[in-house]
Amino acid sequence: MEESLLNAENLPSLDIETVGQANIKSPLEDVRFVDDSEKVVLYSHYDHLKKFIEKDQELPAFERAGPRRNLYFEPSKLNCGIVTCGGLCPGLNDVIRTVVLSLIWEYGVRKVYGFRYGYNGLTNNPYCEPLILTPELVEDIHLRGGDILSSSRGPQNVEEMVDNLVKRDIGLLFVIGGDGTLHGAAEMAQAIKRRNLKISIVGIPKTIDNDIYGVERTFGFSTAVEAARTAINVAHEEAKGAWDGVGLVKLMGRDSGFISAYATLANSDVNFCFIPEVPLVLDGEHGFLKSLEKRLDRKHHALIVVAEGVGQSLANQKDMSGNVKRQDIGILLKTKIVDYFKNIDKPLVLKYIDPSYTIRGCPANSFDSAFCLMLGQNAVHAGMAGKTNMIAGFWNRYFTHVPISLAVMERKKVNLQGDLWQTVIQTTGQAKKKPVRPF
Repeated sequence: MEESLLNAENLPSLDIETVGQANIKSPLEDVRFVDDSEKVVLYSHYDHLKKFIEKDQELPAFERAGPRRNLYFEPSKLNCGIVTCGGLCPGLNDVIRTVVLSLIWEYGVRKVYGFRYGYNGLTNNPYCEPLILTPELVEDIHLRGGDILSSSRGPQNVEEMVDNLVKRDIGLLFVIGGDGTLHGAAEMAQAIKRRNLKISIVGIPKTIDNDIYGVERTFGFSTAVEAARTAINVAHEEAKGAWDGVGLVKLMGRDSGFISAYATLANSDVNFCFIPEVPLVLDGEHGFLKSLEKRLDRKHHALIVVAEGVGQSLANQKDMSGNVKRQDIGILLKTKIVDYFKNIDKPLVLKYIDPSYTIRGCPANSFDSAFCLMLGQNAVHAGMAGKTNMIAGFWNRYFTHVPISLAVMERKKVNLQGDLWQTVIQTTGQAKKKPVRPF
C-alpha cells in the first residue's frame, strides 16, 4: 500500500463506535478470538513511524478484525439485513453468500432479509419485497456474476429507511457499496444514534476501482485487472495485425487509475497508459498525439490504455448517486487520434475496445472469491459484537475495522511518486523524450 496517501494530521478518530456493551458469550468454538486492543498500525515504513516515536505519540492504528469472545446481539433473537447499492462488481454474490452462511451457520441468527434494488428496498414503496435469504437460496450464487439482490443508485429518505428497519425488527444491517453508498450508511448510523436505537450498520466496501480511502484492497479489483488483460491482449494483436495499427482500450476508473495501471503492468506491451490522476496533454511537441506519431513512425503499431475518468467532466452533470458524469474519453480520444492523422495525411488503422460492462458482470476469480469470504466473515464478526458506523477493511496484510468517516473522507488515488506509477511510466516509456524500449 502506498502509505503516503494517508496523512496522519488529517485523519479522523480511528475508534470504532458500538451500539452497546458486548456481554453475551459467543457461540463460536475452536477459533482464535481477537481483542479490541489488538491493532494494525497504519504505517510500516520507518520514516513514518519515527515521527511519532520522537514525539512520544501513540501510533495511528486500526482495530484488528476477527471474532470477538463476547457479542452484543443475542443471535437467536436477531434479524439481519443485507443491501447492495451502486454498480455491479465481481464478487458481490460471494460476499452475500458468505454473510448469510456466517450469520446462520456460525451464529444461528433468526432471519436474514435481502433488500432488493439498493436503498429503494428499504423505503415505504420498494420495487419488490425483500428476499428471505437462506443457505439453500445462496448455495451456488458465488459461481455466477451479477447480484442476486440487484442494485440501484440514488439517495433515499434516511428516516424512512430507519423506520423500515424498525418495522422489520432488524438489529444488524450490512451495506455493500462504494463511496456514495457508504455516505448513506453513515447517515443511517447517525439517524439511528439520534433516535437511541440499538441497530448496527456495518459496511462492506464494494468498488471495482479500488478507490476506497483507508482500505488497501477491495473485492472485484483482481478480477477486473485479469479481465482487462484479455481485452488488452486482443487490442495488441489487432494493432500488430495492421500497418500503423493502433489498439485503444478504455477501462473503468472514474476517479482513480488503479485498474489501468495494474492492467498495464500485467500487459507490459502497453505503450501509453492514461489515468485520471495525470492531466492528459494531447497537443504540442511533447503531447500524446505527437508521441503517438513518433511511435508509429518507429514501430508501426501502438497500444493505448485509458481510464474512463481521464479528461474533463461534463459541466455540472451528475448521476443519481451524486457521481460526476464524464464524457466518454474513449470515443473522444479515438476521434482526436483519427482527426490528427488525417490532418497530417498519415493513414492508420485504429481498433477501439471498451470491455467495461463485460468486466463488471463476470464471476469473481479465485483470488477475489477467497478475499470475499474472509471480508464477509469479518464483517459478520464485527456486527455481532455490536460494532457500527464502520466498514470491514484490509490493511498491511490484516483485516481491519475502519470508521466510515475515514472511508468517505476522500477517494484513494494512485500516488504519482509511488512505486506503482513509477513502474508504469518506466515500463511504457511514455514519459521519456527518447524511446527506451526496443519493441
